[in-house]
Amino acid sequence: MSNSKPVSTPMEVGAKLCKIDEGEKVDPTLFKSLVGCLRYLTCTRPDILFSVGIVSRFMDMPTTKHMKAAKRILKYLKSTNDFGLFYSSNEFQLVGYCDSDFAGDLDDRKSTTGFVFFMGYNAISWSSKKQAIVTLSSCDAEYVVITACTCHAIWLRRKLKVIGLAENEATTIFVDNKSTQALARNPVYLDRSKHIDMHYHFIRESVMKKEIKLEYVKSADQVTDIFTKPPGVDIFSKMRSMLGVMKKINFKREC
Repeated sequence: MSNSKPVSTPMEVGAKLCKIDEGEKVDPTLFKSLVGCLRYLTCTRPDILFSVGIVSRFMDMPTTKHMKAAKRILKYLKSTNDFGLFYSSNEFQLVGYCDSDFAGDLDDRKSTTGFVFFMGYNAISWSSKKQAIVTLSSCDAEYVVITACTCHAIWLRRKLKVIGLAENEATTIFVDNKSTQALARNPVYLDRSKHIDMHYHFIRESVMKKEIKLEYVKSADQVTDIFTKPPGVDIFSKMRSMLGVMKKINFKREC
C-alpha cells in the first residue's frame, strides 16, 4: 500500500457493506490482523472510528469487497499521516454530542450509536457502536443513543470528581432530534414510545437530577455525524476539524 493513491475520506460516501456478498473470500487471518491494528489507531484518530467499526463486522468471512474497504482506510491514513489530535484549551467544562443513523446495518437493520465528549474544545472520549436492539423509528434510535451517552456522561462526571475536577452543573448533551429531546423531558408516557424498554427511560431521572441537560444543535453542526455515516469530503473535513484532528504543521500556529 506504500504506493497507493491517497483518498480524502476513510470510506466512500453512501457505501453499504453486508455479510451476504458474492465476492471472492480473502484470508480471514490477514483481514483480522489489519482491522486489529486499525482499531488500536482509533485511540488517537477518531476520524477513522466509524469506518473501522464497519469493517470490524466482517471478521468471520471477509470478501474482497470488505478488504477493499479496509484498504481504503489505509489510503486515507497515508494521505493524512501528518494529522493528529491537538489539545489547546484550558477550559474544563464537560460537554457531549450524540447522534445515530436509522437501521443502517443491512444485515440486521440495527442502528449505529455515536457520541463524543469534550473538555472545553478538546475531545477526550468517543464511541461508534452498533446498537443492541432494533428500533422502529429514528426517534427511538436517537433515544437509545442519548441513553448510552447519558450513562457515559455520569461515568465521566464521577471520574472527574475523583481527580478534583467536579462538574457542579448539569453536563450539556447536544442532540439534533427535537422529538427525542421532548420525549426525554416530558413525563407523559407516549403511545409511540411504549415499545421501548423501560430501561431507556432512566434518562428522565438524570435530567430531573440535573446530572445532564439536553440542548438542540443543528444537524450541520452535529460533530457525531462522522461516527454514524460516511459523509462527503467537505462535511467530513469540517467534522474532523471540530474533533481537533488537524495537521501537525498547524499546531504551533494554533498555540
